[in-house]
Parts: sequence; C-alpha cells; structure tokens
Amino acid sequence: MSLKPATPHVIPAKAGIQTTAFAGVTCESVLDVQKSVLGKKWAFSPADDRLAQGISQAFGLPEIVGRILVARGVRFDDVEGFLNPALKTQLPNPSILKDMDKAAARIADAIINKQKVAVFGDYDVDGATSSALLKKFFKAVGAELRIYIPDRIQEGYGPNAPALLKLKNEGMEVVITVDCGATAFDALEAGTAAGLDIIVLDHHRAEARIPEAYAVVNPNRLDDNSNQGHLAAVGVTFLAIVAVNRLLRERGFYTELRPEPRILQWLDIVALGTVCDVVPLTGINRAFVAQGLRVMAMRQNAGLVALGDVAGLSEAPGTFHAGFVFGPRVNAGGRVGEAGLGARLLSTDDPWEAKALALQLHQYNAERKEIEKQVLEEAIEKVESSLKGDLVLLVDGEGWHPGVIGIVAARLKEKYNRPACVIVFDDKGIGKASGRSISNIDLGSAIISAKQNGILMNGGGHKMAAGFTVARDQLKALAAHINNHVLQQLDGAAYAPELRIDGVLSLHALTLDLTDKLNMLAPYGAGHAEPRFALAGVKIIKPCVVGENHVSCFIQDTSGGASLKGIAFRAMDSALGEMLLQSGAAPLYLAGHVSVNEWNGKKTVDFQIVDAARIWGAAG
Repeated sequence: MSLKPATPHVIPAKAGIQTTAFAGVTCESVLDVQKSVLGKKWAFSPADDRLAQGISQAFGLPEIVGRILVARGVRFDDVEGFLNPALKTQLPNPSILKDMDKAAARIADAIINKQKVAVFGDYDVDGATSSALLKKFFKAVGAELRIYIPDRIQEGYGPNAPALLKLKNEGMEVVITVDCGATAFDALEAGTAAGLDIIVLDHHRAEARIPEAYAVVNPNRLDDNSNQGHLAAVGVTFLAIVAVNRLLRERGFYTELRPEPRILQWLDIVALGTVCDVVPLTGINRAFVAQGLRVMAMRQNAGLVALGDVAGLSEAPGTFHAGFVFGPRVNAGGRVGEAGLGARLLSTDDPWEAKALALQLHQYNAERKEIEKQVLEEAIEKVESSLKGDLVLLVDGEGWHPGVIGIVAARLKEKYNRPACVIVFDDKGIGKASGRSISNIDLGSAIISAKQNGILMNGGGHKMAAGFTVARDQLKALAAHINNHVLQQLDGAAYAPELRIDGVLSLHALTLDLTDKLNMLAPYGAGHAEPRFALAGVKIIKPCVVGENHVSCFIQDTSGGASLKGIAFRAMDSALGEMLLQSGAAPLYLAGHVSVNEWNGKKTVDFQIVDAARIWGAAG
C-alpha cells in the first residue's frame, strides 16, 4: 500500500472512542485513576490532537490511527515509511558502521581462501539467531562454519580465553563473536595473541576502551556515528552479511554454478532475534520484523516450522508468537539444557533433525517453567521482607539456577514496576546476575558505571537488560551505586509508575472494524507499544482461572448490554487477578489491548486486561 497525502477531509471520531484534550495536547489524566490495583497512575500517551488530525486528514487515516502515530513520535514526513516498512527504503549502507568494511573484507577473504572460521555466539535468542544466520550464509556460499555457544554455568557470558584457544587449536583462523565481545578485553587479547583474527559483531553498551580484535563492529561504540544503536546483534549480523555478499559479488565469486544466495529468505531469523531481544521496533528494526514475519508465515525455516508444530501454533505468526512461543523455546537450551541447541535448530535444513531438536527444547522449556516458579517465589519473599522500597531491586540467593534469573528479574520488574536484578551466589561468594529495566531507566549504563568504578568483576548490557558478576562483599556498594545512578538519571523526576493509555473506549467500540484499523500500525514491540485502551464502567462476569495462572472472564457494560471475552495473562497470583476473581460484578475501569480471536473460521474481539481500578463511590 502506498500512502499519499489525500484531499483534506474531516474524519469523524469513532463512536465510543473518547479522549480528553487541552490546548490541542492530550491531557495526562485518564478516568482520574491515580493508583490502579497494580499501583499505577493511568496517563494518556502525549499526543498533539491537531497534529494527529492533520496526519489523519492528509493520509486518509482513521483519527485513532493518526493519534497513535503522533503519540509514538512518528513525524509527518515518516508516516508512509512507518506504515509500509520496507528494506528498500530503510536498510542502511552497512559501511556506515565503524569497522564494517574491514570486517567484511576479512570474512570475504576467509570464504574465498577456504580458511576455517568459527562463530562464537551468546546463548540467548539474539545470539542463536545471529549464529544461525551466519551458518546459513556460509553454507549458501559453499563454506564451512563452526558454531560455538558457551555453557551458561561452566563458562558464563561472552568469549573466554580457554574457548578461543580451543578454537585456535582446532585450526580456526577467524572467529566472529556475535551478541558478545564488546567488553571481553582479556579474552580477546588472549585470542588475538594466539593468532586468531577476531571480528566482533555486537550491540551492547561499549566502553571508551575498544577490545583488541581485528575488527569491532558495534553501533553502540562511542566512536560510531551510524545512528544505528537500536539494532539487535542479529541486525548487525545481517548488515555484515549484506556487506560480505556485496564484496563477493564485486570480486566475481559468484558464477552460474555457484549463484548468489537470496539473503532475504533469512529475514524470519532476523525478525525472531530482533523481537526477542526487545530492541526498539523503529527504523530498520521495524522493516526487519514486518518483512521477517511475512517470511516466517511461508514456513521455510525447518526449525521454526518444527517449533510451531510442537507448540500447537495454528495461525500466522506475529510478534507475540516470536516473543512468547518461539523465543522461550529457543532460549530453553541455553537456560536449563544444552546451550547450542537453539542455534542448531535454526540453522538446520533437515526436518527430521529439526523435529527432534524442537521436541527437546519444548521439554527443556517445561523444565524451565518449573524451576522459574520456585526461584520467583523465593525472590518475591526476599523483596517483600526487605527490599520493597528500593529504587532498584537487587535480590540475591544461593542454589538458584542461573538459567532462569533473567526471567525472574523480568517478573519482578513487572510486579514492582521498577528495575530488578537477580543474583545467584556460588560457594565461593561470586555472584552471577541478570537484570531487567523499565522504559525510563537505563540499566546498562548503571552496570557499566559500576564496573568502571571497580565494584563489579564484569558487567555490561543495554538500556533494558544487563548482566554482571559481583563478589558478595561488594553487594552493598553495588546497591548504593546503582540506586544513586538511577537517581541521577531521574534528575528529580517523580519515581511513579505510569500506564500509558491511548484512548477511552466504550464496550460497543470494540469491533472487528477497530482491530482492522489498529492492524495498520503493526508490528508492535519495544519502542512502539501495542495500543492500550481503557474501558469505563464495566463489570466482570464468570471469572475463572485457565491455563498457566491466567484469569479468563466476560466483560459486560454496567447496563447489562454488550459483552465480550476478556483475559489477564499470568494474573492469578497478582492483585489484578484477585480483583477480577472477586469483583462480584462491581463496576470497574479496565485497561488493556484489543485482540482478535479466530476459532472455527469465526473471528471475535477479545480484550487482554493488563490493569484495573475500582470506581470509587459506585454502587455495588
């Protein structure tokens, strides 16, 4: 679809959609909810209504779509590119990244000269997809590639000297690190000294010091001016493949017997890594995901097909499936099983091998859930007993499985609306940790600052996630440093969790027509949140617990008229779940997302509940 400014015309507001405006800018208050059941203030997403109306009229868009575009920071000149994300217009020249041309030339030389190359990848989805992407490319050009994924428990995160020396002893001449390496100074120095040409393809926060390597490609290098710091490692890796492919073409490597590969066929892998690493879905990332989901729906990747089948996926995959169906299973090997299974699954072309690997990862994921549940319960007890008032939650324990601490940190962040780090100490008093942050706090910079101040043994990350190693006797110093760093980031602003709302709907407005309009804005993800709406004056009918701690119900307006199905995921043990289960048909305000449920060829609109508030003073 090509959008061109249309003849100006007024698009009437959809019946049932309400907003509050003052001086043309949407006001902060939503239904006067200052503190919801989850402790959040409901605030309208800031949007200039006049600009929203101008975009809607100029491009012939529904008014609600125009408003959400403005609230997401989309400028007038960027509307068409945002609604029609395409690699043709969004893909940057790889050469704008620092060291990219040097890295591409070395990889091209290795392919042409049939040198032995290995990829050293992280054990998460971003690392697995980056490793698989390189494996697919090397195979397509007739070259071998050794994948090495470190064991989370035995080796930890990132390159280590013993592993690099092992690869050297196997005859490797080039090692490409993906989703790691930006701060692996000692390991890369040892590998380089041993004669390896090491190429770093990473995206994590960098320090002023650059590790000793043949090339370090990282858009978050302090001296990189590419303005591509939002890329996941798999996005950096894809750009590297584009650059290498271009060089091979220029050097006459491709012939009739050895044709140039279609690198766009692997965008499904790029989309998966981009979504699961929770990087902003803006710019080229948005194009990667939009195009990659289309490729994913074509079921070309044997591993993704097998994962979808074992998970019972029966619809075209979206960002939800990438993040919550495929991602956890790809991750499961690195968390509680064999670290390299995810990369093997995504890189294989053998459907029988893919099926066996998918079943194995599915089982590991089930084991991960049980382990996660136990660790989370213990972590919540510690928070409730002594840490509930801290700006940043630092929860530590012994005997916890290191493979689940990142997920537990994410659960704590969701429950308490603040950054959370979970640390597991070994019998020597050395703690491995994983952290997750909220949108307005840069956790990665806080961790790097702590490392630079000598508090941490190791550490790094990006805005929304980080990992580190700390000695037990430094725990108090770490807590003080991180909390002080966060205070400086806030710069006097109130530390009050908010839930952004894009509009207030009546129940009658939740129609398939509305979902069709909102689908113009997909895909959703970090940096481009799925539209969230508030329902005013509704009641909960027939609430019950379904599946894994989900609360299902029917939502009905207080007059007893229209109703539809609602669900609150993972809410049974939360204040939200308790309110829904025990509301007794009392009138409530609900906040959540509009979704479509398709069953037996029939489509209906559901409401995914994420928060609720009582209507004070209402009868019942």
